[in-house]
Amino acid sequence: MPAEFVEALPILQKIRNAGYEAYFVGGSVRDVLLDREIHDVDIATSAYPAETKRIFEHTIDIGIEHGTVLVLENGGEYEVTTFRTEDVYVDYRRPSHVNFVRQLSEDLLRRDFTINAFALAENGDVIDLYHGLDDLENRILRAVGTPQDRFNEDALRIMRGLRFAAVLDFELASETFVAMKSHAHLLEKISIERIFIELDKLLTADFWQKGFRDLLAISAADYLPGFSDAQKLAQLLKLPEGFVFTNSVQAWGYLLHSLGYSDGKFLLKKWKVSKDFAGQVTHFLTAYQHRKAAAFSSEDLYHLGLSSLTLVEELLAAQGAETDFERICALSDALQIRERKEIVMTAGQIMTAFDIKPGPEIGELFHEIELAIVRNQLENSETAILNYVKDVRK
Repeated sequence: MPAEFVEALPILQKIRNAGYEAYFVGGSVRDVLLDREIHDVDIATSAYPAETKRIFEHTIDIGIEHGTVLVLENGGEYEVTTFRTEDVYVDYRRPSHVNFVRQLSEDLLRRDFTINAFALAENGDVIDLYHGLDDLENRILRAVGTPQDRFNEDALRIMRGLRFAAVLDFELASETFVAMKSHAHLLEKISIERIFIELDKLLTADFWQKGFRDLLAISAADYLPGFSDAQKLAQLLKLPEGFVFTNSVQAWGYLLHSLGYSDGKFLLKKWKVSKDFAGQVTHFLTAYQHRKAAAFSSEDLYHLGLSSLTLVEELLAAQGAETDFERICALSDALQIRERKEIVMTAGQIMTAFDIKPGPEIGELFHEIELAIVRNQLENSETAILNYVKDVRK
Protein backbone atom coordinates (compact mmCIF):
# COMPACT_ATOMS: atom_id res chain seq x y z
CA MET A 1 0.00 0.00 0.00
CA PRO A 2 1.19 3.55 -0.65
CA ALA A 3 2.11 5.73 2.30
CA GLU A 4 -1.18 7.66 2.09
CA PHE A 5 -3.16 4.47 2.67
CA VAL A 6 -0.81 3.20 5.38
CA GLU A 7 -1.27 6.48 7.27
CA ALA A 8 -5.05 6.11 7.00
CA LEU A 9 -5.16 2.45 8.10
CA PRO A 10 -5.79 3.37 11.77
CA ILE A 11 -9.05 5.01 10.65
CA LEU A 12 -10.24 1.78 9.01
CA GLN A 13 -9.12 -0.27 11.98
CA LYS A 14 -10.87 1.97 14.49
CA ILE A 15 -14.14 1.73 12.53
CA ARG A 16 -13.79 -2.06 12.28
CA ASN A 17 -13.02 -2.35 15.98
CA ALA A 18 -16.31 -0.57 16.62
CA GLY A 19 -18.10 -3.35 14.72
CA TYR A 20 -18.54 -1.80 11.27
CA GLU A 21 -17.07 -2.36 7.81
CA ALA A 22 -14.69 0.16 6.27
CA TYR A 23 -12.77 0.29 2.99
CA PHE A 24 -10.73 2.59 0.81
CA VAL A 25 -12.81 3.40 -2.28
CA GLY A 26 -12.91 5.44 -5.46
CA GLY A 27 -10.28 6.88 -7.72
CA SER A 28 -7.44 6.48 -5.25
CA VAL A 29 -7.80 2.69 -5.39
CA ARG A 30 -7.82 2.80 -9.19
CA ASP A 31 -4.68 4.93 -9.24
CA VAL A 32 -2.87 2.61 -6.85
CA LEU A 33 -3.66 -0.33 -9.12
CA LEU A 34 -2.35 1.67 -12.09
CA ASP A 35 0.74 2.69 -10.14
CA ARG A 36 -0.24 6.33 -10.44
CA GLU A 37 0.16 9.06 -7.86
CA ILE A 38 -2.85 9.35 -5.58
CA HIS A 39 -4.32 12.55 -4.18
CA ASP A 40 -7.38 11.98 -2.02
CA VAL A 41 -7.96 9.02 0.29
CA ASP A 42 -11.70 8.30 0.49
CA ILE A 43 -13.15 5.86 3.00
CA ALA A 44 -16.56 4.19 2.83
CA THR A 45 -18.17 2.51 5.81
CA SER A 46 -21.27 0.66 6.94
CA ALA A 47 -21.40 3.00 9.94
CA TYR A 48 -24.04 5.69 9.70
CA PRO A 49 -22.85 9.30 10.15
CA ALA A 50 -23.95 9.51 13.79
CA GLU A 51 -22.16 6.22 14.48
CA THR A 52 -18.98 7.47 12.79
CA LYS A 53 -19.07 10.58 14.96
CA ARG A 54 -19.31 8.46 18.10
CA ILE A 55 -16.21 6.49 17.08
CA PHE A 56 -13.94 9.53 16.62
CA GLU A 57 -13.37 12.38 19.00
CA HIS A 58 -12.84 15.10 16.39
CA THR A 59 -15.16 15.30 13.36
CA ILE A 60 -16.70 17.95 11.11
CA ASP A 61 -20.04 17.65 9.32
CA ILE A 62 -18.95 18.57 5.79
CA GLY A 63 -21.70 16.71 3.93
CA ILE A 64 -23.57 14.80 6.53
CA GLU A 65 -26.83 14.87 4.57
CA HIS A 66 -25.01 12.74 1.99
CA GLY A 67 -23.36 10.61 4.63
CA THR A 68 -19.93 12.27 4.71
CA VAL A 69 -18.11 13.12 7.92
CA LEU A 70 -14.63 14.65 8.01
CA VAL A 71 -12.54 12.78 10.58
CA LEU A 72 -9.58 14.61 12.15
CA GLU A 73 -7.18 12.00 13.45
CA ASN A 74 -3.41 11.71 13.95
CA GLY A 75 -2.78 15.05 12.26
CA GLY A 76 -4.70 14.06 9.12
CA GLU A 77 -8.12 14.76 7.61
CA TYR A 78 -10.17 11.91 6.15
CA GLU A 79 -13.57 11.93 4.46
CA VAL A 80 -15.58 8.99 5.75
CA THR A 81 -18.83 8.32 3.89
CA THR A 82 -21.60 5.89 4.73
CA PHE A 83 -22.53 3.21 2.18
CA ARG A 84 -25.50 4.62 0.32
CA THR A 85 -27.92 4.25 -2.53
CA GLU A 86 -29.43 7.15 -4.41
CA ASP A 87 -33.03 7.93 -5.28
CA VAL A 88 -34.35 9.44 -8.49
CA TYR A 89 -31.97 12.06 -9.88
CA VAL A 90 -33.07 15.64 -10.52
CA ASP A 91 -31.58 17.96 -13.13
CA TYR A 92 -29.68 14.97 -14.55
CA ARG A 93 -27.05 15.68 -11.92
CA ARG A 94 -28.11 15.22 -8.30
CA PRO A 95 -30.06 12.50 -6.47
CA SER A 96 -33.28 13.75 -4.89
CA HIS A 97 -32.45 11.71 -1.81
CA VAL A 98 -29.78 9.32 -0.54
CA ASN A 99 -30.44 6.23 1.53
CA PHE A 100 -27.84 4.91 3.94
CA VAL A 101 -27.26 1.17 3.67
CA ARG A 102 -25.09 -1.43 5.36
CA GLN A 103 -24.02 -3.37 2.24
CA LEU A 104 -20.89 -2.43 0.29
CA SER A 105 -22.31 -4.01 -2.88
CA GLU A 106 -25.19 -1.52 -2.98
CA ASP A 107 -22.81 1.38 -2.57
CA LEU A 108 -20.50 0.26 -5.38
CA LEU A 109 -23.44 -0.17 -7.76
CA ARG A 110 -24.04 3.61 -7.78
CA ARG A 111 -20.50 4.38 -9.01
CA ASP A 112 -19.93 5.72 -12.53
CA PHE A 113 -17.33 3.45 -14.14
CA THR A 114 -16.08 -0.03 -13.27
CA ILE A 115 -12.55 1.23 -12.72
CA ASN A 116 -13.91 3.56 -10.02
CA ALA A 117 -16.02 0.87 -8.34
CA PHE A 118 -13.28 -0.87 -6.38
CA ALA A 119 -13.00 -1.19 -2.63
CA LEU A 120 -9.70 -1.94 -0.90
CA ALA A 121 -9.71 -3.72 2.44
CA GLU A 122 -7.13 -3.07 5.14
CA ASN A 123 -5.44 -6.41 4.39
CA GLY A 124 -4.84 -5.32 0.78
CA ASP A 125 -7.64 -7.37 -0.81
CA VAL A 126 -9.37 -5.65 -3.75
CA ILE A 127 -13.13 -6.06 -3.89
CA ASP A 128 -14.15 -5.96 -7.54
CA LEU A 129 -17.83 -6.68 -8.17
CA TYR A 130 -18.05 -5.33 -11.74
CA HIS A 131 -14.95 -6.75 -13.45
CA GLY A 132 -13.08 -3.50 -13.12
CA LEU A 133 -9.76 -5.32 -12.85
CA ASP A 134 -10.32 -6.82 -16.29
CA ASP A 135 -11.14 -3.37 -17.65
CA LEU A 136 -7.98 -1.95 -16.08
CA GLU A 137 -5.89 -4.67 -17.67
CA ASN A 138 -7.55 -4.16 -21.07
CA ARG A 139 -7.53 -0.35 -20.72
CA ILE A 140 -11.28 -0.12 -21.20
CA LEU A 141 -13.61 2.50 -19.71
CA ARG A 142 -16.98 0.90 -19.02
CA ALA A 143 -19.99 2.26 -17.14
CA VAL A 144 -21.17 0.31 -14.12
CA GLY A 145 -24.32 -1.68 -14.85
CA THR A 146 -26.56 -0.23 -17.56
CA PRO A 147 -24.69 2.75 -19.12
CA GLN A 148 -27.90 4.52 -20.17
CA ASP A 149 -28.97 4.60 -16.52
CA ARG A 150 -25.62 5.97 -15.34
CA PHE A 151 -25.65 8.88 -17.81
CA ASN A 152 -29.33 9.57 -17.34
CA GLU A 153 -28.69 9.84 -13.60
CA ASP A 154 -25.77 12.21 -13.98
CA ALA A 155 -24.96 13.59 -17.42
CA LEU A 156 -21.68 15.04 -16.16
CA ARG A 157 -20.42 11.45 -16.18
CA ILE A 158 -20.20 11.81 -19.97
CA MET A 159 -17.54 14.50 -19.59
CA ARG A 160 -15.87 12.56 -16.77
CA GLY A 161 -15.65 9.55 -19.06
CA LEU A 162 -14.03 11.59 -21.81
CA ARG A 163 -11.60 13.00 -19.27
CA PHE A 164 -10.68 9.55 -17.96
CA ALA A 165 -10.04 8.38 -21.53
CA ALA A 166 -7.69 11.34 -22.01
CA VAL A 167 -5.89 10.97 -18.70
CA LEU A 168 -5.53 7.18 -18.65
CA ASP A 169 -5.29 6.46 -22.38
CA PHE A 170 -8.31 4.14 -22.18
CA GLU A 171 -10.76 3.15 -24.90
CA LEU A 172 -14.50 3.60 -24.39
CA ALA A 173 -16.40 0.31 -24.25
CA SER A 174 -18.76 0.13 -27.21
CA GLU A 175 -21.98 0.12 -25.17
CA THR A 176 -20.66 2.99 -23.04
CA PHE A 177 -19.76 4.97 -26.17
CA VAL A 178 -23.26 4.45 -27.62
CA ALA A 179 -24.90 5.55 -24.37
CA MET A 180 -22.69 8.63 -24.19
CA LYS A 181 -23.67 9.60 -27.72
CA SER A 182 -27.40 9.06 -27.15
CA HIS A 183 -27.31 11.08 -23.92
CA ALA A 184 -24.92 13.86 -24.98
CA HIS A 185 -27.83 16.30 -25.32
CA LEU A 186 -28.27 16.14 -21.55
CA LEU A 187 -25.07 18.13 -21.15
CA GLU A 188 -27.21 21.21 -21.75
CA LYS A 189 -28.76 20.48 -18.35
CA ILE A 190 -25.40 20.57 -16.54
CA SER A 191 -23.81 23.72 -15.14
CA ILE A 192 -21.16 25.03 -17.50
CA GLU A 193 -18.74 25.52 -14.60
CA ARG A 194 -18.68 21.76 -13.94
CA ILE A 195 -18.30 20.97 -17.62
CA PHE A 196 -15.41 23.43 -17.86
CA ILE A 197 -13.54 21.65 -15.06
CA GLU A 198 -13.81 18.30 -16.84
CA LEU A 199 -12.98 19.67 -20.29
CA ASP A 200 -10.03 21.60 -18.90
CA LYS A 201 -8.63 18.42 -17.33
CA LEU A 202 -9.16 16.64 -20.64
CA LEU A 203 -7.32 19.27 -22.66
CA THR A 204 -4.31 19.29 -20.34
CA ALA A 205 -4.08 15.48 -20.08
CA ASP A 206 -1.27 13.49 -21.69
CA PHE A 207 -3.67 11.78 -24.10
CA TRP A 208 -6.00 14.71 -24.69
CA GLN A 209 -6.22 13.96 -28.41
CA LYS A 210 -7.90 10.64 -27.67
CA GLY A 211 -10.40 12.26 -25.32
CA PHE A 212 -11.06 15.10 -27.76
CA ARG A 213 -11.65 12.68 -30.65
CA ASP A 214 -14.17 10.87 -28.47
CA LEU A 215 -15.83 14.18 -27.61
CA LEU A 216 -16.32 14.90 -31.31
CA ALA A 217 -17.36 11.33 -32.07
CA ILE A 218 -20.22 11.35 -29.57
CA SER A 219 -21.30 14.84 -30.78
CA ALA A 220 -20.90 16.30 -27.29
CA ALA A 221 -19.48 19.49 -28.83
CA ASP A 222 -22.92 20.26 -30.27
CA TYR A 223 -24.13 20.96 -26.73
CA LEU A 224 -21.22 23.06 -25.50
CA PRO A 225 -21.17 26.89 -25.85
CA GLY A 226 -19.54 28.01 -29.08
CA PHE A 227 -18.43 24.49 -30.05
CA SER A 228 -21.03 23.61 -32.67
CA ASP A 229 -18.59 23.89 -35.59
CA ALA A 230 -17.04 20.42 -35.40
CA GLN A 231 -14.97 21.02 -38.53
CA LYS A 232 -13.19 23.97 -36.91
CA LEU A 233 -12.80 22.08 -33.65
CA ALA A 234 -11.13 19.24 -35.51
CA GLN A 235 -8.33 21.68 -36.43
CA LEU A 236 -7.12 21.20 -32.89
CA LEU A 237 -6.30 17.59 -33.71
CA LYS A 238 -3.87 18.65 -36.44
CA LEU A 239 -1.28 19.29 -33.75
CA PRO A 240 1.39 16.56 -33.77
CA GLU A 241 0.32 13.28 -32.19
CA GLY A 242 1.61 13.14 -28.65
CA PHE A 243 1.85 16.91 -28.19
CA VAL A 244 0.80 17.96 -24.69
CA PHE A 245 -0.31 21.47 -23.84
CA THR A 246 1.83 23.19 -21.23
CA ASN A 247 -1.16 24.51 -19.32
CA SER A 248 -4.82 25.48 -19.54
CA VAL A 249 -4.10 28.93 -20.97
CA GLN A 250 -2.25 27.47 -23.94
CA ALA A 251 -4.90 24.80 -24.49
CA TRP A 252 -7.89 27.12 -24.40
CA GLY A 253 -6.07 29.82 -26.33
CA TYR A 254 -5.29 27.49 -29.20
CA LEU A 255 -8.80 26.05 -29.02
CA LEU A 256 -10.24 29.55 -29.51
CA HIS A 257 -7.78 30.16 -32.34
CA SER A 258 -8.95 26.94 -34.03
CA LEU A 259 -12.53 28.16 -33.74
CA GLY A 260 -11.56 31.40 -35.50
CA TYR A 261 -11.80 33.78 -32.55
CA SER A 262 -9.56 36.84 -32.56
CA ASP A 263 -10.87 37.84 -29.14
CA GLY A 264 -12.24 35.02 -27.03
CA LYS A 265 -13.71 37.08 -24.19
CA PHE A 266 -17.29 36.71 -25.45
CA LEU A 267 -17.06 32.92 -25.61
CA LEU A 268 -15.15 32.59 -22.34
CA LYS A 269 -17.87 34.62 -20.65
CA LYS A 270 -20.35 31.94 -21.71
CA TRP A 271 -18.10 29.37 -20.06
CA LYS A 272 -18.17 31.48 -16.88
CA VAL A 273 -14.43 31.35 -16.32
CA SER A 274 -12.69 33.78 -13.98
CA LYS A 275 -11.71 37.21 -15.29
CA ASP A 276 -8.08 36.42 -14.59
CA PHE A 277 -8.16 33.23 -16.67
CA ALA A 278 -10.07 34.94 -19.48
CA GLY A 279 -7.44 37.69 -19.52
CA GLN A 280 -4.58 35.21 -19.70
CA VAL A 281 -6.21 33.30 -22.55
CA THR A 282 -6.96 36.52 -24.43
CA HIS A 283 -3.35 37.63 -24.06
CA PHE A 284 -2.13 34.28 -25.39
CA LEU A 285 -4.55 34.47 -28.33
CA THR A 286 -3.41 38.00 -29.19
CA ALA A 287 0.25 36.99 -28.87
CA TYR A 288 -0.25 33.97 -31.12
CA GLN A 289 -1.87 36.05 -33.83
CA HIS A 290 0.84 38.74 -33.58
CA ARG A 291 3.58 36.15 -33.79
CA LYS A 292 2.16 34.62 -36.95
CA ALA A 293 2.65 38.01 -38.61
CA ALA A 294 5.94 39.25 -37.13
CA ALA A 295 8.56 38.76 -34.43
CA PHE A 296 7.70 39.85 -30.93
CA SER A 297 8.59 43.38 -29.80
CA SER A 298 9.25 44.93 -26.41
CA GLU A 299 5.71 46.30 -26.46
CA ASP A 300 4.28 42.82 -27.07
CA LEU A 301 6.22 41.54 -24.09
CA TYR A 302 5.12 44.45 -21.91
CA HIS A 303 1.43 44.31 -22.80
CA LEU A 304 0.98 40.53 -23.15
CA GLY A 305 3.47 39.16 -20.65
CA LEU A 306 6.44 36.81 -20.82
CA SER A 307 4.30 33.76 -20.11
CA SER A 308 2.04 34.38 -23.13
CA LEU A 309 4.98 34.83 -25.47
CA THR A 310 6.73 31.71 -24.20
CA LEU A 311 3.58 29.61 -24.55
CA VAL A 312 3.24 30.81 -28.15
CA GLU A 313 6.82 29.86 -29.00
CA GLU A 314 6.30 26.41 -27.47
CA LEU A 315 3.25 25.85 -29.64
CA LEU A 316 5.06 27.03 -32.76
CA ALA A 317 7.93 24.66 -31.95
CA ALA A 318 5.47 21.77 -31.74
CA GLN A 319 4.15 22.68 -35.18
CA GLY A 320 7.64 22.71 -36.67
CA ALA A 321 7.71 26.47 -37.20
CA GLU A 322 10.75 28.66 -36.60
CA THR A 323 11.05 29.91 -33.03
CA ASP A 324 13.12 32.51 -31.25
CA PHE A 325 13.19 31.86 -27.51
CA GLU A 326 16.49 33.75 -27.25
CA ARG A 327 14.86 36.92 -28.56
CA ILE A 328 12.11 36.69 -25.96
CA CYS A 329 14.67 36.22 -23.21
CA ALA A 330 16.68 39.20 -24.49
CA LEU A 331 13.56 41.38 -24.61
CA SER A 332 12.68 40.33 -21.09
CA ASP A 333 16.16 41.07 -19.76
CA ALA A 334 16.13 44.52 -21.38
CA LEU A 335 12.65 45.49 -20.18
CA GLN A 336 12.88 48.22 -17.54
CA ILE A 337 9.31 47.94 -16.25
CA ARG A 338 6.67 45.20 -16.22
CA GLU A 339 3.74 47.45 -15.40
CA ARG A 340 2.95 51.16 -15.31
CA LYS A 341 3.21 51.52 -11.54
CA GLU A 342 6.94 50.71 -11.76
CA ILE A 343 7.60 54.07 -13.44
CA VAL A 344 9.60 56.02 -10.86
CA MET A 345 7.46 59.16 -11.23
CA THR A 346 3.69 59.38 -11.06
CA ALA A 347 1.49 61.48 -13.30
CA GLY A 348 0.70 63.63 -10.26
CA GLN A 349 4.39 64.36 -9.65
CA ILE A 350 4.89 65.36 -13.26
CA MET A 351 1.82 67.63 -13.11
CA THR A 352 3.25 69.35 -10.02
CA ALA A 353 6.74 69.70 -11.46
CA PHE A 354 5.49 71.36 -14.67
CA ASP A 355 2.28 72.96 -13.44
CA ILE A 356 0.17 70.86 -15.81
CA LYS A 357 -3.58 71.04 -15.27
CA PRO A 358 -5.70 67.87 -15.11
CA GLY A 359 -6.93 66.83 -18.54
CA PRO A 360 -6.03 64.94 -21.72
CA GLU A 361 -2.53 66.45 -21.89
CA ILE A 362 -1.17 64.62 -18.84
CA GLY A 363 -2.77 61.37 -19.89
CA GLU A 364 -1.20 61.47 -23.33
CA LEU A 365 2.14 62.63 -21.94
CA PHE A 366 2.34 59.88 -19.34
CA HIS A 367 1.46 57.29 -21.99
CA GLU A 368 4.33 58.60 -24.16
CA ILE A 369 6.69 58.29 -21.20
CA GLU A 370 5.53 54.74 -20.56
CA LEU A 371 6.09 53.66 -24.18
CA ALA A 372 9.47 55.39 -24.36
CA ILE A 373 10.63 53.46 -21.27
CA VAL A 374 9.27 50.18 -22.66
CA ARG A 375 11.08 50.78 -25.96
CA ASN A 376 14.27 51.62 -24.03
CA GLN A 377 14.25 55.09 -25.56
CA LEU A 378 14.06 56.58 -22.09
CA GLU A 379 15.73 55.57 -18.83
CA ASN A 380 13.33 54.90 -15.96
CA SER A 381 14.84 57.53 -13.69
CA GLU A 382 13.51 60.78 -12.29
CA THR A 383 16.18 62.89 -13.98
CA ALA A 384 15.67 61.29 -17.38
CA ILE A 385 11.89 61.61 -17.18
CA LEU A 386 12.05 65.28 -16.13
CA ASN A 387 14.43 66.07 -19.01
CA TYR A 388 12.18 64.17 -21.42
CA VAL A 389 9.14 66.20 -20.37
CA LYS A 390 11.11 69.47 -20.73
CA ASP A 391 12.07 68.53 -24.26
CA VAL A 392 8.61 67.52 -25.44
CA ARG A 393 6.97 70.65 -23.91
CA LYS A 394 9.32 73.19 -25.51
